[in-house]
Order: sequence, then C-alpha cells, then structure tokens
Amino acid sequence: MPWIVGVSGASGTPYAAAVLRALLEAGEAVDLVVSRASRLTLLDETGISFRDAHWQDDLREWLARGADGKPGTFDVDVSGVRYWNAGDLAAGPSSGSYPAKGMLIVPASTACVAGVALGLSKDLLQRVASVTLKERRTLAVAVRETPLNGQTLRHLVALDDAGATVVPASPAFYAGATHIQDLVDFVAGRVLDAAGVGHGLYRRWKGELGGGSEAGRPGK
Repeated sequence: MPWIVGVSGASGTPYAAAVLRALLEAGEAVDLVVSRASRLTLLDETGISFRDAHWQDDLREWLARGADGKPGTFDVDVSGVRYWNAGDLAAGPSSGSYPAKGMLIVPASTACVAGVALGLSKDLLQRVASVTLKERRTLAVAVRETPLNGQTLRHLVALDDAGATVVPASPAFYAGATHIQDLVDFVAGRVLDAAGVGHGLYRRWKGELGGGSEAGRPGK
C-alpha cells in the first residue's frame, strides 16, 4: 500500500522533496498529489515547471535538486511514484476503499490546513486528507507558516482532535547541522517519524550534551 504525499502551496518544496526521496529510499510506494498553488511555489523556488504530461521528468529533476538549489545533487528513481492530478476528484485516493497507509502533507499551507480542518474537499489533496481522517489512517501535516494567527491555531487543534499529527516545519540544531540540507532533512525526518517510516535523515538525540558540535552529517 502506498503513502500518499500531498504538496500544498506553502513555501518549503525542499521539505517535500526530502520526504519523497526518503520514502522511495525506504522502498515505500508513493501516490503524489501536487496542488495547483504548489506548482507556482515550485516554479518560484526551483525554476521547475511541474507539468501533468511530463510529471515523471519534472519530478525526477525536482528530487535530484538539493535544498541549496544545486541540480543533480541526488540520484532518484521515481518509478515507485504514482501521480494524481489535484483536480481529479474521481482519482483512486478520493475513496476510502482505496488502499493506502496514510497521508503526509508537506509543506502544508494555512489555506490547506483550514480546508482539511473544515472538511471542504475543494481539491483532491483536501479530499484525500478527509478520507484519511475518516478511515482513521495516519495523517501528518507539516504546517509551514509564521506567525500563526488564532484562526489557524484553532484549525490545527481541530486536526489534532481529529487524529492528525501536526508537525511544524521547525528545524532543530542539536543534530549538528552544517548545511541547509541538514535542516531540511531534520524536518522531513520528523514527518517520517510521525508516519513510522524508518530513515537516517538526522542524528537523533542520545542524551549526551555536545553531540551537535560534532562535524559531519548524521552517521559520520
């Protein structure tokens, strides 16, 4: 069964790329939903146009790019991804009978958070999130906005009450980040932790002070 990854229009497309790469590296099947707004963000942050007719080529180019914008940083096989157009409300994942492990929304805009909390289902991304909640499957929402107003905070509480896990895109520094990719990978790793997917994206806290000052990436 696949993990469904929804990418909304918030800034933070490197977070989504890191989550997708880690899922594929872990051998997980992925169903991908890219909102219309996120295409504009992706174009703005990476220069990549995500096109339905060429989604595999565009996805491969996106996932190969590092958080610093450098192309060709990663070698990624996207054969494990199935893509669904965000406007296709008859897509497989729109039904609770469609088999899926759960859904990860990364990054999640405040508009997306509101739509899911209110059950609007205005596009496939929001519909799949609603289905995920009603079927009591894992839903992790990586909200990316600051500051947060009272309305958004209430929507996040509603999602928590409904069974979702809210994962703010808040990088930590105890893992010894030396590069922007390390900060991105920390957030992506926490999203995957919420889903119970194994990864090696960041150095975990072991109760030893000074671990973050060690040079090198996790595992080194």
